[in-house]
Amino acid sequence: MTEVGAALRDVARRLAAVSDTPRLDAELLMAHALGVERQVLLLDPGRYEVPEHYANLVATRMAHTPMAYIIGYRDFWTIRIEVGPGVLIPRPDSEALVEACLDFARHKRMGGWPLRVLDLGTGPGTLLLAVLGEFPQATGLGVDASEFALAYARDNAEALGMSDRAVFQSGDWGVGVEGSFDLILCNPPYIADSEQLMPDVADHEPPGALFAGADGLDDYRRIVPDLPRLLAPDGVAVLEIGASQHISVRILAEAAGFDVACRQDLGGRDRALTLSRSPR
Repeated sequence: MTEVGAALRDVARRLAAVSDTPRLDAELLMAHALGVERQVLLLDPGRYEVPEHYANLVATRMAHTPMAYIIGYRDFWTIRIEVGPGVLIPRPDSEALVEACLDFARHKRMGGWPLRVLDLGTGPGTLLLAVLGEFPQATGLGVDASEFALAYARDNAEALGMSDRAVFQSGDWGVGVEGSFDLILCNPPYIADSEQLMPDVADHEPPGALFAGADGLDDYRRIVPDLPRLLAPDGVAVLEIGASQHISVRILAEAAGFDVACRQDLGGRDRALTLSRSPR
């Protein structure tokens, strides 16, 4: 019987050919195979035997299947988001949007803000549920064109005990959405059609959640002009952008009457634009 420590070392070495985090992947796959959390595995790996199906999981990862699809979830901010094939996988870079929301609340010193949150392109509910976890007084609406993704979003809300605060509906960005929202979140597709992606992404994640025309701006051109209708006067919209799109999206936002600020992600790349209105 192969010892767990030796198996992890061997698999990490092999996964280095397909992953930037081979040791982490090996540990997460082992924990998944054993049915325990990674932290529990690492506390005492010697107490476990390597399950037979661990090799199958490793082979699946060697074929560039994303880790989140294999183990069925991705941890994001303070929550765990269930995902599967056909659903956009949450990225750590997107946590910059949650940080921007918290900064806005602290800066404005607005007690009880926000009350109503809108997440356009919610996917499996990632941003909406992360923000609702930070603002317990808030309720939210998540909109997505994919019924498949919305099924995951509803399951995630249920698992997190937020199904009474989060409603999800099918839609085409803000079309047909009514009301005034204190906070609007959006992580739209923003990759140019010609851009080459890693096999993990290109061969597995939904193209409709990734690509947005020749310059990656097609969806911003639809979303941003509609935000003044949906955003409360003292509210803020927080949009995720590609690292090189700050100026292009800023121009769209300023044309729609917004003041714009930019927050970088942990890698120092422009990632979150906050759109607000100056007091009149």
